[in-house]
Amino acid sequence: MTVQVIRPAGAGHETLYVCLVALLIVLLAATVVAWRAEPAQQVASASDQFDARRDLSAAEQGIHADLLVALDELRLYLEDGQALPEPEQLAEEGFAPFIADASAANRGGHRWQLLQVNEQVAYFGRSEAEDVAGSFLLRLDGEAASVWLNRAAGGEPPTDLRDQALAANGWRQVASQFDAGVTRQHRH
Repeated sequence: MTVQVIRPAGAGHETLYVCLVALLIVLLAATVVAWRAEPAQQVASASDQFDARRDLSAAEQGIHADLLVALDELRLYLEDGQALPEPEQLAEEGFAPFIADASAANRGGHRWQLLQVNEQVAYFGRSEAEDVAGSFLLRLDGEAASVWLNRAAGGEPPTDLRDQALAANGWRQVASQFDAGVTRQHRH
């Protein structure tokens, strides 16, 4: 009877090959990612504008978002040929930021009024707490609309709603710029 001893194959070579293949896959993936990466594009705001994402406080961002939602409702009023509602009516219908509730108090306690100046219409919200949020202006320009912010103390309602007049009185337009970097900002 002959006994033949068969030695097990060394696991060292198999482990080495698997590690080399894994390293090759990682290097290939890193090369593809580096090759396809696009340089970060920063869109600068004009000197008379605030960027809605970068330049506004959390309270101001909330008010800005609420104004954009309310704008959709206001456009429905205009499409139906109805007069624009007073802020009190919008508050009764439950539209933020016109409601005077705890959330509004935490965001600056704005007091809203409807302005009509020379064929132009706007909703003006005077801040009661300028250290939390500035005063806002939602200007309706037919189909277009714009949101303006003034952080100066004692924000009085503007008497002229044209861009140049607003900018001259300390108002800055809030610009919403959405690009690929919206979710990829790294502030260190």
